[in-house]
Amino acid sequence: MQKLQVLKEAFLDLDFVHQRLLIGTAVAAGGALAYIVHKRREVKSIPLGEGWWGAGEKPLSEDDKIYAFEVRTSDEDIKDLHERIDKTRYTDPLEDSGFQYGFNSTYLKKVVSYWRHQFDWKKQVAVLNKYPHFKTKIEGLDVHFIHVRPPHRENQTVLPLMLVHGWPGSFFEFYRILPLLTENQDGVVFEVICPSIPGYGFSEAPHKQGFNSLAASRVFLTLMERLGFSQFYLQGGDWGSLITVNMAQMKPQCVKGLHLNMLGHRNGFKVLLSLLIGPYLPFLVGFSKEDVRRLFPFFEKNVWEILRETGYLHIQATKPDTVGCGVNDSPVGLAAYILEKFSTWTDLKNRDLEDGGLERKFSLDDLLTNVMIYWTTGSIVSSMRFYKENLKTNIENRLDSKVRIFVPTGMAAFPGELMHVPYTWTKTRFQNIYSYTLMPKGGHFAAFEEPQLLANDIVQFVKKVEKF
Repeated sequence: MQKLQVLKEAFLDLDFVHQRLLIGTAVAAGGALAYIVHKRREVKSIPLGEGWWGAGEKPLSEDDKIYAFEVRTSDEDIKDLHERIDKTRYTDPLEDSGFQYGFNSTYLKKVVSYWRHQFDWKKQVAVLNKYPHFKTKIEGLDVHFIHVRPPHRENQTVLPLMLVHGWPGSFFEFYRILPLLTENQDGVVFEVICPSIPGYGFSEAPHKQGFNSLAASRVFLTLMERLGFSQFYLQGGDWGSLITVNMAQMKPQCVKGLHLNMLGHRNGFKVLLSLLIGPYLPFLVGFSKEDVRRLFPFFEKNVWEILRETGYLHIQATKPDTVGCGVNDSPVGLAAYILEKFSTWTDLKNRDLEDGGLERKFSLDDLLTNVMIYWTTGSIVSSMRFYKENLKTNIENRLDSKVRIFVPTGMAAFPGELMHVPYTWTKTRFQNIYSYTLMPKGGHFAAFEEPQLLANDIVQFVKKVEKF
C-alpha cells in the first residue's frame, strides 16, 4: 500500500501533458499485452474427427493395404454408350444465343458426332494408365489415387505434393502438369499424389449422409500417412482448395506448404471499407490497379455474375439426386452439363460464342475423357451430393470457417476465376502468406488450362519455403 501511495503522489506531481502521456503509454502497453495473450490463445487447428462411410455396420478392423489399380473398359461399355448417343433428342437453340442459355445444341451436335465416330475411348484408357493407379480402404471407402515418382537423379530434393481436384473435374485435370512437376527444376522436383474425392471417378461413393470437405480432408491425411509421408505440400482449386485448407487446419505440423488457385477470405469491416474506398483511392486499402480492374464494378462482376453462374450450385446443394437422374442416364446430357462449365469458367466471354470457346484451351479428346470418367463410373450424382453435404447448413458457422490458416501459403489469382480475391483480403484468413501472384491469363481449371504457369508458381512458392 505504501508503494502505491508513493506512485500516486509521483503521478499527481506531473504536469498535465506528462500525465496524459503516461496514461497513453499504459493503455498502449495493456492493449499490446492483451493482443499477445489473444494470439497465443487463438485456436490454430481444428479437430481431426472420425467417420465411417462404408455400407452397413463398421467392422472391427479394416484392410489398410494399398492395391494396384488399372482403368479398364469393354466393348459392351462402348456399345451401350453409342446406343444411348444415337437415341438423343436435341432442342434447337435460340437464334444468336451463343452459350448464354447454356450449352448451344448446334455445337453440341458437333461434339457428340466427334464422340460417336472419332473419339477412341480405349486409346484414352491407355493414356489414363500412363501413370500408376492405386486404391486403398479408408473409413470404409475404396479411395483411388495416382502416385507419380520423378526419375532418379543425383543432387535433387524430392518433395511430396498432393494435388486435389474439384467439380466437375477429376484427377485427369493434372495430367498436363504432372510432367512439369516431376522433372527437375533448379534442384526441386515433386513426388505427386492425385486422389479422387470419394464419390468422384474411381473412388467409392459414401454410403451414408454427411461426407463433407472435413471428412475428405481426414481421408486424404490418412492416405498420406499410409504412404509414409510425415510432411508434405498441398495444392488445390475449387473443392480441392477447401479440402487442402481443411487438411492444413487439421494437421498443420504435417503441411510444409499450401498452394491455392481458388482463394478465400473472411468478410468483415476491412472488406466492406475496401469496397467503398477501393474504386477511388485503391492505394489506401491495399488494392493494385489490377485488383481494381478485376473487382469493379463490384456488384456487376462479383454479385450478378455469381448469381448468373451458380444456378447449378443451388440445385446440387438442395436436390442433387433429382437432376442427377437425367444426367446419369443420358451421356449427351452429362456432356452438356459438364462441358458448359469448362467453357464459362475458363472465360465468361465464351458465353457469347456459338462453340463456347471450348477448343481454344482444350482438345475434345481431353474434355471427353473427363466426361467419360464420370460416365463409366456412374459418379455424377455422388459428386453432386458433395455440394449438399457441405452446404446443407451455413458453412460460415462451421469451425473451420472461423479458424485461420497458419501454414506457409502460396496463392495464384487467375483472371478468369469466378471471383477475384485481392491480396489484402486473403490476409484476413491466411496468416503466413509467402507468395501471391496475379496470373496473366487462365481461369478456374488452372492445371488443365495453364499447366506451365501454375507449375512455375508452385515451384517458386516451394523454393521460398525451402529457402532455395
